[in-house]
Amino acid sequence: MAPDVAAQDLAVETTSLEQITVVSDGKENIEATGGAVLTTEDLDNLQPADVSELFSRESSVTVSGGGGPSKRIHVFGMEQSNLAVSVDGVPQTATSWHHTGSNVIDPAFLKRVEVEAGAAAADAGFAAAAGAIRYETVGANDLLKDGKNFGARLSGSYGSNGRGGSGSAAAYGRYENFDWFFMTHLTEGDAYKDGDGRTMEGTAPANRNVLGKFGYEIEGHRVELGYERSTDDADRLIKMNLGLAGDTSHPLEVTRETAKLSFSSIAPTDMWDPDVMVYYSQNDYWRDNYQARTNGNMVLNEDLYGGKIQNTFSIDAGTITAGLDMGQHDYHTDNYGNLFGGNPTPRYRDFSTTQVGAFVQSRLEFDSGFKVSTGARYDFHRFEDWNNQTFSDNGASANATVAYRFNDNVEVFAAASHTWLGYVVGDYGYVHARDAGFITDPGFEAGTANNLKAGVNFSGDSWNAGITFFDTRIKGLPSYTIPALVNDDEHRSRGVTLNASYRFNDTRFGATYTKAKVTKAGISALPDSGHFMPVGDMATLFVDHEFVDYNLKVGATMAWAGKISDLVATNANFLDQPSYTVFNAYAEWSPPAYENASFRLGIDNIFDETYYERSGYSTSTNRGGIDPIYAPGRTVTLQATVKF
Repeated sequence: MAPDVAAQDLAVETTSLEQITVVSDGKENIEATGGAVLTTEDLDNLQPADVSELFSRESSVTVSGGGGPSKRIHVFGMEQSNLAVSVDGVPQTATSWHHTGSNVIDPAFLKRVEVEAGAAAADAGFAAAAGAIRYETVGANDLLKDGKNFGARLSGSYGSNGRGGSGSAAAYGRYENFDWFFMTHLTEGDAYKDGDGRTMEGTAPANRNVLGKFGYEIEGHRVELGYERSTDDADRLIKMNLGLAGDTSHPLEVTRETAKLSFSSIAPTDMWDPDVMVYYSQNDYWRDNYQARTNGNMVLNEDLYGGKIQNTFSIDAGTITAGLDMGQHDYHTDNYGNLFGGNPTPRYRDFSTTQVGAFVQSRLEFDSGFKVSTGARYDFHRFEDWNNQTFSDNGASANATVAYRFNDNVEVFAAASHTWLGYVVGDYGYVHARDAGFITDPGFEAGTANNLKAGVNFSGDSWNAGITFFDTRIKGLPSYTIPALVNDDEHRSRGVTLNASYRFNDTRFGATYTKAKVTKAGISALPDSGHFMPVGDMATLFVDHEFVDYNLKVGATMAWAGKISDLVATNANFLDQPSYTVFNAYAEWSPPAYENASFRLGIDNIFDETYYERSGYSTSTNRGGIDPIYAPGRTVTLQATVKF
C-alpha cells in the first residue's frame, strides 16, 4: 500500500502532493481509506506471473492457491464477486462456479490496479456490495517514448518447479491522429510441487492471451476500440480448488473475451468531460463429459453487454459526476444430460438479468480542511429464471466519505454506504446439478449491503501510515439449496487494516497488516471456498532498492498469516489452519551499454515453505478427507526483456 513516490522524488512536470489526503485532486485516496493501489512502478518491481503474485504485498487481499482458473480473490475475506470488478471500465462477471476462480485479467497486460474496499462511490458501478476492483491495461500512449512513433517489447522467461516458459510480444505505434497497440502473452509449463515435494495435479500454467487497442483523436476527443481475449486450456482437477481422494484431471477450457468502444475528452472543460462506452463480454467454461455424473462435467456460458454515459462537471470545490449505465446478462448451462438423483435433470437451462441505473457522485474539498465525497444511484433490476419466472425490483444506494485534516501530518476520516444489489445470481454453476423440480423461491429478494469505515492517517515528507476500521454486512446473497434458490443468511466482515511506507533516497519500505473477523449468520465462516472466507491475521513487509550507478534493482517481500483455530470450523470437521511465513526476492539488471534490455532473477518461496494460501479450501475430514491445494515450493525464474 505504499505510495508511488515521495513528494520530493516526483518529476518536475507533475503536481507535487505534500501528503496523503482522503480526497486528492477530486478523487478519494484509496490507500488512505484501507484499500490498495498497484502502480506501474509496483508492477515493474513485482513482474507478477499470476494474481497470487500480483497481490503478494497486500495483506487485505488474499488469493487461493492452485493453477490457472482455480484462483479466487478475496478482499477482507470477501470473494471479489461481492465487489464491482472492471477492466478498463468494463464490468466483469461474478465467479460462475464455486470451484473455479475469479481471476479476470492477465497481469502481463496491466499498468494499474485499484482495490477500493468497503464504501464504494456511486460511479464505481452497479452492485458494489463491498467495494470495487479496477484493472487498467497498458496501451500505446503509455509505452511510446517521446519523439517516437513506433515501439516494441519482447519478453521471455523460464522457471523451475513447473513454471516452464513464458513469452510476450507487444508492438505499438502512432500515425498522425491514430495510435495502435497489440500484445500477446502465453505460458506453458507443468504441475508444480509444494514445499514437501508433492506434485499438485492440475496446476500447469497454460495461458493464451491477446490484447489490442486502436485509438483516434480529433478536436479534443478520443475514440478507442479495445479487444481482449484470455484463455486457459489444460487438464485440471474435477474440483480445482481442493483435493479429493482419487481425484483425477480432465480437459478444461476457460475463456473470457471483451470488446469495448469508448468516447472521451482529451481536452476537458469545466462543463464537458464525457466518458461514453459500449461493451460486450463473453465468459465460457467447457469441460468434457468425462463421467455420467453431476460433478463439474458441464458447459457454462455467460454473455454480458451494456454501456455507460457520464459527464464530469468541475466546480470551485471539486467535481460532480453524473450518468447512466445498463447491463444485460445472459446465462446458459449444459450438463450433458446427466441425471441428478432420481428425477430428470434438464440438459439446458437459460436465464438472464437486466440492470438500468442512474448515478451522481460529488468529490469536494473545502478551505476549512474538510473533504467530502458523497453520491447516490438508483437502479432497476429484472431477473428471469430458467422456469421463465420473472422477478423485478428497484432500489437506491447512497455513500459518503468525510475527512478532516488537523494539520500537515494528521487526518481523520469516516465513510458509510448503503448499496442496493438487485437479484444476486452469482455462482450459478450450481444449477447444472439441480433436477427439474428446482425453482426460484417466490420470496427471493434483492440483496443489500451496508459498509462502515473510519480511520486516521499520518504523513510526512517521505513517509505515511494509516489505520482503518471496517465493517461490511451483506444480505440477500443466493443459496442454491434444494429444492429452491433462496436468499442466504447475512454475511459480515469486520476488522482493522494498517499500512505504513517510507522512502529514503533510492530505497522504499512498506508494511501492511489486516485482521478480519468473517461470519455468516453471526457465527464464524467456514473455510470452504465460499463467498466469505476466514482469513484471520495477515501481514506483509517489503523493501525495494535501486543501485542507480549499476542499473540494478533488488527487492524482497515477506508474507505472514497467523494460525486460525475456530471451534465452529472444528465442529464442521475442518482442521486448524496453520501459520505460515513466505519470503520472495528479485534482482533486475540493465546492461549500461544497452539500457533497453533487462535481465531479472526471481526466487519465490525462498525457504521452501509448505503452506496453502488463506481464502483457499482448508483441510477437512468430510467425505473421507479433503486436502487444500498447496502453494508452490521454491521457484526460480529467469527473465529477459528488450524494448525497441
